[in-house]
Amino acid sequence: MTDTNSATTRPAPRRTLPIVGAALAAVLLVVVGSTADGGTGGADAGPAGTAVTGPLCELLPAGTEPGNPASLADQPAGEALRWIPVLTTFEAAVRATGLAEELTREVTILAPTDDAFAGKFSRTNLDELLLRDTDELRGLLRDHVVAGALPVAGLVAAGTVTTVAGTRLTVTGVGPGARLGDRAETVCADYRAGAARIHVVNEVLGDLPTTAGRDDDGHPAH
Repeated sequence: MTDTNSATTRPAPRRTLPIVGAALAAVLLVVVGSTADGGTGGADAGPAGTAVTGPLCELLPAGTEPGNPASLADQPAGEALRWIPVLTTFEAAVRATGLAEELTREVTILAPTDDAFAGKFSRTNLDELLLRDTDELRGLLRDHVVAGALPVAGLVAAGTVTTVAGTRLTVTGVGPGARLGDRAETVCADYRAGAARIHVVNEVLGDLPTTAGRDDDGHPAH
């Protein structure tokens, strides 16, 4: 997937990820990015406070690669999301709904992976959310945002958190990460991004119906 910018050319990501639907491809046409030096995933990520942890971290940019955790620490969350290659759908949804400004505050972002979105929504359903049902999509995204920039240890210590959409989530520790309710776990936690914290999670939260595996008519795919 290729992002373009009229002023700069974004370096190629570490992995090439499949495009999820025609709408996602369209939403991802215009992107801004920047980079710096940094550390690793899963342990000491370089400068103090930029360590990330979780089983997926080893597959994400590290060291001096574009998108490494340290390089994202001073970027606004909306920009940082563009450099985490498993969050292309979530990042496109943030831009489609105009949520980026809200993410510049001290918030915790529970960002589902592309696989999580693919496991939740059919291509047609996701296209509709990105292109037409953006108010509904914005509500879904706000169920992935918690006031206050909490590290994963802070989430676990809190025991429960309430999303800005008003949903209350029970949080329990799972190894170095956290389980959110009975649906999602952090898979690469503790990205710093400006005033925010980003935790990559493996399931989509919120109460929208699951449509993955259905064809364009809403019937089970054969």
